Parts: sequence; C-alpha cells; structure tokens
Amino acid sequence: MKLATLKDGTRDGTLLVASRDLARALKADHVAPTLQAALDDWGYCAPQLEQLYNELNDRPSARALELDPAQLMAPLPRAYQFADASSFLVHAELIRKSRKQELPSWWKSEPMMYQGCSDPFLGARDDIVAAEDLGIDLEAEIAVVTGDVPLGVERDKAAAHIRLFVLLNDVSLRNLVPKELEKGFGFFQSKPPSALSPVAVTPDELGAAWDGKRVDLPLRIEVNGELLGEPNAGKDMQFHFARLIEHAAATRPLRAGTLVGSGTVSNRDRKTGAGCLFERRAEEIIKRGEAATPFLKYGDTVRLEMRDAEGRSIFGMIEQQVAAPA
Repeated sequence: MKLATLKDGTRDGTLLVASRDLARALKADHVAPTLQAALDDWGYCAPQLEQLYNELNDRPSARALELDPAQLMAPLPRAYQFADASSFLVHAELIRKSRKQELPSWWKSEPMMYQGCSDPFLGARDDIVAAEDLGIDLEAEIAVVTGDVPLGVERDKAAAHIRLFVLLNDVSLRNLVPKELEKGFGFFQSKPPSALSPVAVTPDELGAAWDGKRVDLPLRIEVNGELLGEPNAGKDMQFHFARLIEHAAATRPLRAGTLVGSGTVSNRDRKTGAGCLFERRAEEIIKRGEAATPFLKYGDTVRLEMRDAEGRSIFGMIEQQVAAPA
C-alpha cells in the first residue's frame, strides 16, 4: 500500500492512503491520526489501512480526494531518528580520488553511518532553503522506515522490521563539510532538512524489484530539466538494508519510525550518471583538474523519481526549488 500525509496546519498532518496510481487518496485518521501513530501500532493498523487501499483501488469512492503533492507534507514530517549510511562505495571512491586520497580498506567491511536531521523532513514540493555560498547539493537516496527494532538484532532478522520505503533528497551544504569533519565530531550544520517522496510504500509495492535486501530499480535525477543520472539502487550497494539496520541497532534499539538511508545511489558504470552534483564535480576534477559543474543556485529545480518495470511512478516525484533564506 501507499501512505501519505496531508497538510492540515499541524506539525504531523493527517494520515492518507493513496491509490496505486497516485491519483486519489482517502483520509485514514479514523484508523490512526498520523503515520507515526500507525507505525507505533502497525499490527493493528496495517490490516485496516490495507482494506482502505484495496477499496480505493478497486472502486470509485465519493470520499476520495485528489492527491495533490503540493498539499502533502513528508510522509513522516518529523521522525524519531534518521540514520544515513554510505553504502555505494563508488561514491566515496570518486570523491577520494578527486582529492588524491585512497579509500580506507575497512570501508568495504564496515558501513559508514551518521545521524541526520529528522525534524523536520520536507515535503516533496517544499523549497530547499539555504544560502548559495554554502555549496547546496542534492543527494538521491532510497530509505527504509522501520518498526521497532530490538537492540543487537541479527542480520538475517533485520529486514523483517522494514515497514515502508521512501525516496529521499539528502540535502548537503558542501562548503561546510570540510570544517565540520576537521573538528572530528561529524556532520551537523552541513546537513539541513532533507525531503521525502510524496508517498511511502510497503515492500510488496516494489514487487520483484525488492529481494529482501536491495531495490533493483533505477532512480532518475534531474537538475533544471537536465538528466544528472539514473543509477540503479540495487547495483553496487555494498551494504544492503538488513546490514545497515543491523549496524544501526548494534548498541541501541530503534523505535518505530526510524529512517535508515542508503546514501547517494551510485553505480560503477559511469554511463548511468551521477547521484549528486559533488560526484559530477569529482569526475571533472579527475579528468580535467578542475570542476565546471556549479552547485545549486536560487531558482534551480531538482527532481527525483523511481518508476517500476512498466514505467509507473512508485513514490511520486520529489520536485524542489532552491530558495534564499528569509
């Protein structure tokens, strides 16, 4: 099923069940007022939400609303936790190579992960608000939303705790990253709010593309209407989602509503393009000694979308414009 959150003037919005074709929706607040509430009691709420989903897809309903992405918040407008990884090693390799640095050998056996900004998550049509001189970048990712995950969960049991998938634009302020990393305490100011896709989907909506570990589908990324890349989210993913959940829960339990991100989707076949502007710039530095591609400017538009094998949009499109701070 597909779930969304309607803007209603509150911080957490109203839970919606969206149709498979993303055209219509039904309010589901009689089942659970918010998506977080549904995740907190998934065993009770999920069957009722599934019934609404089937009703919406099978027959017309006078209660159905037109699903307008501009009227949606992020499916989880504020989440208890966002653990973002770097599971596509070619992304890190390119950046390191552009700096004439080697990738440490342990990166191939141990995931990189940091705690990102989870409050708020932006809606799919909300502006990216940041100063141009900070080096605004997009990062195209896919993420899972978990149920309650016990401390020390075993890898072969971790995927059972995945409730939903979302697309994610992990916004980065590249010019702030070096100084933060020099301090030895990791990202904070360089990672402002990220955006989620219009809807979150249950694993069955991915069909055969989801093998219990990875999502074997391309993720299309455009900047100002030009293709930046269309890498496959299942290929070259060094650490699959079960491994990432195991890593995140090694010393702490994860509460229902935790997001675990894949990191920038990137493939070794560079014909698939880049998953972020930083990758494109790294390739230019490696080839020509300097970067020609600029970071995002005011008025620029970014789009992220994943389609199934039949060409149907699964999550809806993230479409954001860059705006100056007030």
